[in-house]
Amino acid sequence: MRNVKSAFIIFVFTLIGFVAKAQDFIVRGVVIEKGSNVRIALSEITNLRTGIGVGSNDIGMFQLKARIGDTLLVTKRDLIDQRVAVSSEKDLVVYLVRGSTTLADVTIRGNTKQQDLNEIKQEFKNKGVYNGGKTTFLSAIFSPLNALYNLFGTDPKNARRFSRYADNEIKQSQIDVYFNQSIIKNNTELRGDTLERYMLNCRPEFNKAQYWNSYDYIKYIKESSKKFTDTLGKGK
Repeated sequence: MRNVKSAFIIFVFTLIGFVAKAQDFIVRGVVIEKGSNVRIALSEITNLRTGIGVGSNDIGMFQLKARIGDTLLVTKRDLIDQRVAVSSEKDLVVYLVRGSTTLADVTIRGNTKQQDLNEIKQEFKNKGVYNGGKTTFLSAIFSPLNALYNLFGTDPKNARRFSRYADNEIKQSQIDVYFNQSIIKNNTELRGDTLERYMLNCRPEFNKAQYWNSYDYIKYIKESSKKFTDTLGKGK
């Protein structure tokens, strides 16, 4: 009787351990190009068990729901695909290798879109256009000539126009990290013209999406794409 009781206790603890291992958790990681140590933005990371995919952000980082034993497929154009086994809840560092040793005849730049926009803003400053072409109360007092230039100069007008454009571009690039064709294809059946129409008509607003994480985006994509396809069905 004692042996049966001991065996039962061992079985219970084994079962508890199995259930604990099978629980989902958020695995976090970073994707880096091997050899150059450059972080890779917009790579695709897919959990092969669930089929859910996300993209790495501007600094190569990602987060994805997984469990121990899952396999993640990491892909990026011009780099060799990598499969990574999830063996613990520790953060992952994924190295991708360039697919060819032949160098393309292109200019390689490490700047993000935000850095490029900041460089253009700096060019306006070098021309004497400060504060994005806007005149503050203090600058009008201490720099009256610059205040007049900001009011009537051509470059200040361009600076203000560019500042509005730059702010919008930075906001939209944040949305593009997760609301793009690759991630939408991984999580919906939308393809071709229907996919393009969905992306145009259902693009999330920055005011709502600025606080979302990858799972909020995936939830939005699945729910909004269903409403979109249902609407298409009614229109037939």
